[in-house]
Amino acid sequence: MTMTVKLDPVLEQRLRQHSAALGRPASELIREALVAYLDQTAKAAPSAYALGSDLFGRFSGPADLATGRKTALADVWGGKIARPG
Repeated sequence: MTMTVKLDPVLEQRLRQHSAALGRPASELIREALVAYLDQTAKAAPSAYALGSDLFGRFSGPADLATGRKTALADVWGGKIARPG
């Protein structure tokens, strides 16, 4: 596959100088850099979702615990907290 990559002038000059110093084509250096980048990012740590995906949704208890928290606390504490009314 042929691909066009736009480089700013400073990066282009650095690539040309490095290519000349090594005696290797710029396209070869770009390919190697791309392979190294893809290999490095492929081994990145899994996301938080991937790490906990087997745990999400695996709980028991009242489904409305967050919305009915004041009532639940009032029941637990024997009515010490006034119920919304």
